[in-house]
Amino acid sequence: MARKKIISIEAELSTNEIEYCDFDSDTSLLDWDIILFKPVIFVNYSDYYQGKPSLSDSSSFRLKERTEHWRREIKDAVESGKTVIVFLTDLYEVFIDTGRREYSGTGRNQKTTRIVAEYDNYQCIPVNINPIKTKGRSMRLVPRGAELISSYWKEFEKYSQYKVILTGEKIPTCITTKNGEKSVAAIYRSKNSSGALILLPDIDFYDSKFLEEKDEEQVWTKAAEVFASKMLKAVVSIDKALKNEGESTPEPEWAKEQNYELPKEAEVRSTLLKIEEKLAALQEQKASLLDELRNLGRLRNLLFEKGKPLEYAIIDALKIFGFKTEQYHDAESEFDVVFESKEGRLIGEAEGKDNKPINIDKLRQLEMNIHEDLERDEVEEPAKAVLFGNAYRLDPIKDRPEPFTTKCISAAERSSTALVFTPDLFQVARYLSSKKDARFASRCRKAILNTVGKVVFPDVPETNGAVLSDVAESKT
Repeated sequence: MARKKIISIEAELSTNEIEYCDFDSDTSLLDWDIILFKPVIFVNYSDYYQGKPSLSDSSSFRLKERTEHWRREIKDAVESGKTVIVFLTDLYEVFIDTGRREYSGTGRNQKTTRIVAEYDNYQCIPVNINPIKTKGRSMRLVPRGAELISSYWKEFEKYSQYKVILTGEKIPTCITTKNGEKSVAAIYRSKNSSGALILLPDIDFYDSKFLEEKDEEQVWTKAAEVFASKMLKAVVSIDKALKNEGESTPEPEWAKEQNYELPKEAEVRSTLLKIEEKLAALQEQKASLLDELRNLGRLRNLLFEKGKPLEYAIIDALKIFGFKTEQYHDAESEFDVVFESKEGRLIGEAEGKDNKPINIDKLRQLEMNIHEDLERDEVEEPAKAVLFGNAYRLDPIKDRPEPFTTKCISAAERSSTALVFTPDLFQVARYLSSKKDARFASRCRKAILNTVGKVVFPDVPETNGAVLSDVAESKT
């Protein structure tokens, strides 16, 4: 018999026979025979609402996208005859941005209310278990219906802890609390295949006895290897039992002929086809919006990027300012960006540094570019030199020291070069990207053209209507 292909999501084991991936992966579960899964999410948030983390629109979108991916993948895997084992970890509840807004007031008194909705990590499980947060270790197998996992439970009961109880309707319970008989585990079997979704109490895969420090790195211990070997045997045994019990015969082609079709099947297929057409249109719309979102978000590369991504973000920002831009390349010269407006013509070089300030190296290159540009027949006078720098690019903006070295600043003053800190460029470009303000754009262009040394952009005008409060989505 061929070896089973096993993958584990957010439940890493000390064995090469089980592949690991994290929650953010786009992996398809249809490539695997057995799937181990932990609904563990890691989200970025800075706000709270009703005592729970409240996610930004981008974090909300990413969480929903990942959650829906796994919900769909788990459902498809089970219906395709796969064995999916979920370890019921802590219930993690958040509020997500629904994308809807409510407005009240006008002008400077306008108030924007963000509509948020409750969400949790168990949304990725494609059954209604309605988990409630709790903790305990005293459990027992139910008298009937738990035979499939009895060997597993004998081996792993000592490692297991329930962290939620299952309160949904018609839970196919296989393990309950010892006192109170609350459901803490369940087995959902597919009616159309030998696949099953098995929900089990949580296990700590990173127990302290499974890891040790070696050469300043965390490595697996012998105990971890033994644990992984037992887990491998247990899940393969569960899968084998499922296949022996529920192996179904693939429907032969002749049985699919129209004279064997049930009266309702044609009606359901027709409805399904219409839904598929709508889904295809929605997927196309989603893909288009994702492309638009990525293009809009490219401006943020001014905050943390280097190389070509930084260059393209600079070009986007300069276009927003009203400059005509291009990247110039010929057999002898290559300029990061050439940009001009009615106020003048400029040549820019971009430099990003991981954890250092911008030094004079790029200024030498910039001077050479100015001279090479002037040698071209169509150029009558020297272009203004601009050095775009993104120093300490991986640090939060507020924690970054002076972005340009003292030598760089003095050399820029000698050569009449403007120094632009790209996060400063981002702030004004962000405002202009959503606000038609020709006067402010002109002031920003002039700030670059007329400055020798570090450019200080004009303050961004105050905008009306800030997000002042959140409100939960109505349940009715």
